[in-house]
Amino acid sequence: MEIRELRSFCTAARLKSISQAAAELGIGQPTVTTHIKKLESEMDTVLFDRVRRPIQLTLAGRRLSELASPLVEGIDSLAETASQAESRGPVVLAATPDIIPHTLLRVVRVFLARHPHIHLTIKSATRSEVSQIVSDGDADIGIVQHYDRNEAFQFEGMFVYERVLITPREHPLSQQPVESLEQIARYPLILMGEGTHTRDLLESELKRRSVSYEIVVDLDSMDIIKRYVALGMGISVGPRLAIDPDDHETLGVISLAHILPVEQGGTITLKGKRMSTPAERFMSVMRDVLIPAGRRS
Repeated sequence: MEIRELRSFCTAARLKSISQAAAELGIGQPTVTTHIKKLESEMDTVLFDRVRRPIQLTLAGRRLSELASPLVEGIDSLAETASQAESRGPVVLAATPDIIPHTLLRVVRVFLARHPHIHLTIKSATRSEVSQIVSDGDADIGIVQHYDRNEAFQFEGMFVYERVLITPREHPLSQQPVESLEQIARYPLILMGEGTHTRDLLESELKRRSVSYEIVVDLDSMDIIKRYVALGMGISVGPRLAIDPDDHETLGVISLAHILPVEQGGTITLKGKRMSTPAERFMSVMRDVLIPAGRRS
């Protein structure tokens, strides 16, 4: 007993016509007849009374129709249900806390305007955690500041990741050239938590140069760090992408591209994993928003 045979039977039972069932199913009338005869042979019973027109179900036929019709309808709806699920997501993203409220926010605004019915799930994690989440298959796309080569991932560069010094508006460092990390280390530092990329890089450079420094506060949000700095509680080093235009009214922002490396940020996806249609659409929007038109392939 196969589903195609049950489908032919249930359609004929509903329409009370072999020919109409064949037309609705898009198959030949002899095929529908063959399907029904095969069922009757397997069940050793007659399912239709073919003497009268339109054809009528026998008692056994009515019972089979009652049992099989919900089954066939459920199976036939699976493709539609799966298609709807595919089209609506969710798209699961993993990104670092400095990327989520700025770079990623710009992309999400455009994406939801274009695809308002696709659901997004965004997970905040450190760079190493983002890689692990994508590797475990728990996120479709990871967004990172810097890519450590890994054969498990496909990386696509999307944006430049430059560090800047963030100070109160009238701070001494905002009034003079900043030529070294030694100048920065003289002041209390407010940084993202341990394990974040910029903090790890900064501390590594300071230790390598045997420069003493003091971290007075660590936080998990660059937006909160900026508020602490504006109130004069210390200075910070963070990504330029976390600086909004109106931040310049309360903060001094100085490029550190001559002191700390400028890196390429972008997306990581798991090699060999099929990307859903909504995830592909999100990647397309990311390219439109973050990559200058002249650089798009």
